[in-house]
Amino acid sequence: MSALDPRLTPARPDLAAAHLKGQVEAARFVEPVDRQAIAASVAIRRTPEPHGAVDDQLLAGDVFALLEEKNGWGWGYSRADGFVGWVDLLALSEDVEAVDHRVTALRTYAFSEPDLKSEPNLLLSLNCSFRAGRREGRYVEAVGLGWVFAPHCGPLGETAGDFVAVAESFLGAPYLWGGKESLGLDCSGLVQMALLAAGTALPRDSDQQEAFLAAHWRDVTDQPERRRGDIVFWPGHVGIMTDSEHLLHANGHWMDVTLEDFAVAEQRIREAHAPVRAIYRPA
Repeated sequence: MSALDPRLTPARPDLAAAHLKGQVEAARFVEPVDRQAIAASVAIRRTPEPHGAVDDQLLAGDVFALLEEKNGWGWGYSRADGFVGWVDLLALSEDVEAVDHRVTALRTYAFSEPDLKSEPNLLLSLNCSFRAGRREGRYVEAVGLGWVFAPHCGPLGETAGDFVAVAESFLGAPYLWGGKESLGLDCSGLVQMALLAAGTALPRDSDQQEAFLAAHWRDVTDQPERRRGDIVFWPGHVGIMTDSEHLLHANGHWMDVTLEDFAVAEQRIREAHAPVRAIYRPA
């Protein structure tokens, strides 16, 4: 994978991020201005229009490095995973809070008051982040977002012990290209979110994840047995083994996060696209 992967390189012929000076050619180089996602999720699009193709999402609390504003849209890149694109500026705040907590439940409401009967502001998904403010009863203030049920969140340093169990909690979530929230996500989004909850920050796309794990995990592609936690890569697809025989993956065949017999899924994917390319196991 190139060091100047276009998905991760905020550069165009007319404009580029200042840190790329000397690496790319552009008419001008600018320092980014940080903005923060205040919506539950914010699409990162290829073009500045409501129906532009989506490549990634910001989750609430994520920071976007803004390089250009155009008709209510902003071009730049996600500080979370580096993806470049356009976002709706109405979903971003100029005030950037230093987050110290994240959502640990699959999804939870940010209420307008510390009361379960109050109007919800947002439906937050796993790994949304915020700065914790006041505490009232069983609720914690997510500054700028609302009030979150305290057992559904925790300090950033608290991580899940089993990333596979996290991934399993997404079972049945609908498939959404470019998504990584509990209301819709794709294959690499599922893997990224599950590992992030367990304390490992992976790149966004499956080929990027494959390259990352090749450098940090054990390659067990040629081993006959599979284990819980093995991550299986095909060209353009990725899934997680829940045991020696079952694969959990967000997929366009069933259009959701599915648990199915690995042999069945492997045959279908091999016949329609390509065989398994690599399998990695936590070191």
